[in-house]
Amino acid sequence: MSNSSSEPPKRVLTPVGTPMTVDDLPPPETKRWVIRRKAEVVAAVRGGLISLEEACKRYTLTIEEFLSWQRLMENHGMRGLRATRIQDYRQVDKPADG
Repeated sequence: MSNSSSEPPKRVLTPVGTPMTVDDLPPPETKRWVIRRKAEVVAAVRGGLISLEEACKRYTLTIEEFLSWQRLMENHGMRGLRATRIQDYRQVDKPADG
């Protein structure tokens, strides 16, 4: 006899290749966003572990903030999520006026 409570939780891979479940996500009260935590949330949303809306609600993020993390990861990898480098990468990502 099987039921949904006995099914293993869904897993996705973190950016470093380790399996992650919802239980492995940063806690909702996270205030200090280091590279790894940002990358885990992006991977969870991209992998369907949680929705964009759930992530924004859980972590009190704006959609724009989450999408900036996602874009920085796509364009620059995990190093793009470094708070000290965000301004540098934002300059590179800006479309040229003209």
